[in-house]
Amino acid sequence: MPIYDYIALSSSGEESKGLIEASSERAAVKALRHSELIPLQLSISAAKKNKPFFKRQFSGLDRQLKIKELSLLTRQLVTLIEAGTPLEETLQACAEQSDKKHIKKIILGLCASITAGQSFSQALTLYPRSFNQLYQASVDAGEKSGHLDATLNRLAEYLDKRLELQQSITLALIYPLLLVVVSLLVVIALLTYVVPQVVQVFTDMQQTLPLLTRGLLAISAFLRDYAWHLIAAITASYLLIKRLLKEPKIQHISQVFLLSLPLIGHLIRGINSSRFAHTLSMLTSSGVPVVNAFQVAAKVMPNLLIRHAVLEAAERVREGSSIAQALKAAACFPPIMLHLISSGELSGKLEASLRIAAEQQDREMKMLVATALALFEPLMIVFMGVLVLLIVLAIMLPIFELNELVA
Repeated sequence: MPIYDYIALSSSGEESKGLIEASSERAAVKALRHSELIPLQLSISAAKKNKPFFKRQFSGLDRQLKIKELSLLTRQLVTLIEAGTPLEETLQACAEQSDKKHIKKIILGLCASITAGQSFSQALTLYPRSFNQLYQASVDAGEKSGHLDATLNRLAEYLDKRLELQQSITLALIYPLLLVVVSLLVVIALLTYVVPQVVQVFTDMQQTLPLLTRGLLAISAFLRDYAWHLIAAITASYLLIKRLLKEPKIQHISQVFLLSLPLIGHLIRGINSSRFAHTLSMLTSSGVPVVNAFQVAAKVMPNLLIRHAVLEAAERVREGSSIAQALKAAACFPPIMLHLISSGELSGKLEASLRIAAEQQDREMKMLVATALALFEPLMIVFMGVLVLLIVLAIMLPIFELNELVA
């Protein structure tokens, strides 16, 4: 259905603006009057579905909400709904508080859909880039059970934990990345400016330079003459690899390779296990059936191989297998997580066990990243030390040979 921009007057005479979704202009006017609004102006919004993608993206309605933005919005919804505010007024209040245009438009679009008679979960399906299937399924279950505020509270906690893990990993990577960038810039500066000027003295004396010095001079000349070509080649290679990784076969091969690597594979499994446990815990506590929870959890798995394994586990659970046995057959999850889930099934406290398993995986991931970075930093220093040593030797060897000739 098309979306309309409207300007209307409320019963108190205040002017309000927003978006409303309706099958026709007449239906939009009727919906506004039903909400006790007097329409002054009505026009097709830039968010109309048949608009080109870039126009919808520019309007803000197809922009994806970041985890931080989605978490903040969910917290606002929880606070207002727990205070007894109707959902439409809650969304209006959230839109007024937002200072970002694309967030405000999305919230107003949700409000317009609810005003037109849709449920909250149905309205969320219009914005799949911002509200994934996990969010939609949780809200749907919360609406059906009559505990939307509790469901949104669990969603906010889930988003906060995802944001915390993401920020901790990002902050941990800042120093090593900065170290790599600065080291590369120093080496490039030495090769392109320092080495040629120093060695030029020996070249003018028509002295035969050592092999190491000639090799570094060749690298230096290549960097000076073909720097832009090298940057273009690296950029083109990056774009080509990014494009190829979207192909199913190549994506499958690359993910199998990454999972086979000792440290990276363990990190990928840990991140996927943590997300799976968090998602399953939240969905089951919201009242979503286990099989449906498995299917939704599979769709939020970053790794396609693990996603496929979760879907196969869902089929085993549908056939009567226990959750722990189904996940054990998938061979993608750590033993401690399987033990916790098995204990939760036997004791009837599956939700709590899943939450404990997710938190344990989060702690393990943080420790793993910290350990990897602790090993990376000295290795990087040693590597850069070797490079600097080679450059110094390339400069000093001609001097040593000149001293031997003079002697």
